[in-house]
Amino acid sequence: MRIELTVRGVVQGVGFRPFVLRKARALRLVGWVQNRPSSVAIEAQGGSAEIERFVDALRSELGAPCRIQSLERRTIPERADSGFIVVSSEAAGGAVEPALPPDLVTCADCVRELFEPTDRRHRYAFTNCTRCGPRYSIVEALPYDRQRTVMARFPLCAACRAEYADPGDRRFHAEPIACAACGPTLEFLDAGGARAGEGPALEEAATAVRRGEILALRGLGGFQLLVDATNAGAVERLRRRKHRDEKPFAVMFPNLELLRVHASPSAAESAALCGPAGPILLVRRCPDSTLADAVAPGNPRVGALLPTTPLHHLLLAAVGRPVVATSGNRSGEPMCVDLGQARDRLGVIADWFLTHDRPIARPLDDSVARCGATGLELLRRARGFTPLPVASVSTRRTILALGAHLKSTVALAHCGEVVLSQHLGDLDTLEARALLEQSAADLCKFFQASPELIACDLHPDYGSTVFAERLAAELGVPLLRVQHHHAHIAACMLEHAIERPVLGLAWDGTGLGTDGTSWGGEALIVDGARCERFGHLLPFRLPGGDRAAREPRRSALGALAATLEGEEYQYARRWFSDTEWSPLCSMLERGAASPLTSSIGRLFDTVAAVSGLRQRCSFEGQAAIELEFAAERWGAAAEPYPLPLSAEGIGVADFRPLVRAALNDARARVSVECIAARFHAALVELGVAWAERAGLLDVVLAGGCFQNALLSGRLRRRLAAAGFLVHTPALIPTNDGGIAAGQLAVAAASQGEA
Repeated sequence: MRIELTVRGVVQGVGFRPFVLRKARALRLVGWVQNRPSSVAIEAQGGSAEIERFVDALRSELGAPCRIQSLERRTIPERADSGFIVVSSEAAGGAVEPALPPDLVTCADCVRELFEPTDRRHRYAFTNCTRCGPRYSIVEALPYDRQRTVMARFPLCAACRAEYADPGDRRFHAEPIACAACGPTLEFLDAGGARAGEGPALEEAATAVRRGEILALRGLGGFQLLVDATNAGAVERLRRRKHRDEKPFAVMFPNLELLRVHASPSAAESAALCGPAGPILLVRRCPDSTLADAVAPGNPRVGALLPTTPLHHLLLAAVGRPVVATSGNRSGEPMCVDLGQARDRLGVIADWFLTHDRPIARPLDDSVARCGATGLELLRRARGFTPLPVASVSTRRTILALGAHLKSTVALAHCGEVVLSQHLGDLDTLEARALLEQSAADLCKFFQASPELIACDLHPDYGSTVFAERLAAELGVPLLRVQHHHAHIAACMLEHAIERPVLGLAWDGTGLGTDGTSWGGEALIVDGARCERFGHLLPFRLPGGDRAAREPRRSALGALAATLEGEEYQYARRWFSDTEWSPLCSMLERGAASPLTSSIGRLFDTVAAVSGLRQRCSFEGQAAIELEFAAERWGAAAEPYPLPLSAEGIGVADFRPLVRAALNDARARVSVECIAARFHAALVELGVAWAERAGLLDVVLAGGCFQNALLSGRLRRRLAAAGFLVHTPALIPTNDGGIAAGQLAVAAASQGEA
């Protein structure tokens, strides 16, 4: 009996062919296995019982990261074969389906070899095998074979070649395989890029970090900036040089044991930290942690991760303490990838560089996640997850979606699968916009896809929208503009394959609405490409427009002006200088440079300012984050502030009673914690009220405000207790990092309705 199998899914770069070879030989089958651009092809011949056992093993014995999406089988004529072999890969000749795994953290076997003095890869910073190591950061074309990766520049030595060709070795067909004799090497440089130090590069780098100096490390997908996380002076110096005032830094710990000295991860969080993706995970910080306060000022959590590559394992073991590990970039710019970029942009930040000569095919930052009610929830999708498909779509058309302005990503619908690019960052600079264009081209080239439709945001001034308009004109394809909050809800529906109408609560900072105003506190009825505005927060004005996103006092001034009508709102006067006050009041009175917003994100800012918590922010969402932490500290149940809905028509939530009550509490010197808790309780009641009025079974929670674990968790529980099915994003970020996927979902649905 002879069968032909076509296997699709994540089956390249994960040891699938070695598994097939060993299993077939164990069952005395003959035939072959071959990588193809979008699949793995197998022909196997033998007794019928052995063939069935072979197919069953493919379905049941392969674990993560391998993922079989489909297995097509047919019986073919027998032929004479002398054994079972791996056939050279078939080059791409057409459309390429997503089939490649992400970069995987170093496996336990490779870590043991790193620290085993008798092993030939002892202390080799680029060791890997079929179960771990670089994938997406090094591959240049599919199918995934060494000659199509950056490792083609490093010819294998005899010892590595023997391992690569040995079916019994765990490095059999491990494409990035290397050793000290034939692979990439390290180099230690000073801030000017000149060779430095007299000892081995890694030891020199570790010594510099222990001295409290700043190290720029060329990691897996780009440069990182490292300092001793227990050295307050070093961390504060990094903040000054990077112009990053208060936004939390991630911290890399040498091992889980030391991490538990500084934080208290749950069993699920520990499993995620040690898993093959190895994201930065938000975990609760221990009160007696010796991490410098400047790592995450005023934050009860720490973004923790474990070493992700052999280089990190070796360096952290030599340093012997946790280190800040933050993206190697200047504020507002993309992460540096090559040494030339790093010298130009990071030379004024870093004291030293630890670099290597393995090229990086594409920039790849660390993923950021938390453990929520339903498991791991990604807040930034990158290393460890990209380019795994996030969902399937019914259309076979190729669609490219270009996302929003903040937390930029690109999404591609191709061969019925949706791939979401790695996190690219905000589009505030020319460099960031260039990276967006480069990443869109890279994604299309990688999968040999030619867009037939392009989707973008409604906002005409977003860099992504400007690029979408130009690209659609160049390619001669249609352009679909998707409302921002519709995209938030559609992304979650795409991930969970929801095809019936839902009530979507899309709460965030801003997004251009169909009426030309800024939205952000929306209750939407979404059914595929159709979206109805079912409810929203009562709009108020933002004096100075976008500046309010960094100045909660401006949001509060606008909300107080709407709340107190003709009264003197002198409570707000204390937040402004004499030269600021009169012009801002005049702007509000005339409606000049004071756009209307229905944003719950700006309502968070209002309450933060009114309560006395914060009037200015140094990073996006800072006031809202601190308000969440204040509500957590309150702990006990809190009476919700009034936030009534209009009786008829669209359910408009009137924020004015809430603001008036919060102002009265602040004047009465009620604690910030109590005010924050009452505000969160009010939002929970609002979400339930909208759900009950809509009367739909399914409720989707999406948008940047639902990064707030307290709000998301409490609202989810209340809705579930009321009988609703509640859906939240997990593999697709709930923030603007998921907008591209939502645009794509709406575009795909619009094709079905055309």
